[in-house]
Amino acid sequence: EDVWEKVLEEVAELREELERGNGDAAEAEFGDFLFSLVNVSRYYDINPDNALERTNKKFYSRFSYIEQRAKEQGKSLRDMTLGEMDALWNEAKRSEGN
Repeated sequence: EDVWEKVLEEVAELREELERGNGDAAEAEFGDFLFSLVNVSRYYDINPDNALERTNKKFYSRFSYIEQRAKEQGKSLRDMTLGEMDALWNEAKRSEGN
């Protein structure tokens, strides 16, 4: 429970600095937030490097899917709305079975 309380504390501090528009302090708080998440991963015996690598691969795969589908539709990503890209993102997720 303590590790989750720390995550909530750090995210609150990060949001506060973001709302203030204090970029330097927000960056520092973002680092603290990330560190608190790493502590959660350690508590649950999750390798944070592996978790991030898996997410990077998943993002790359989904983004490649969006690019390919846009090309098939004769569209440029620049010309697509966020809604259109989000629909393709969800399509990519469904095709993965996630």
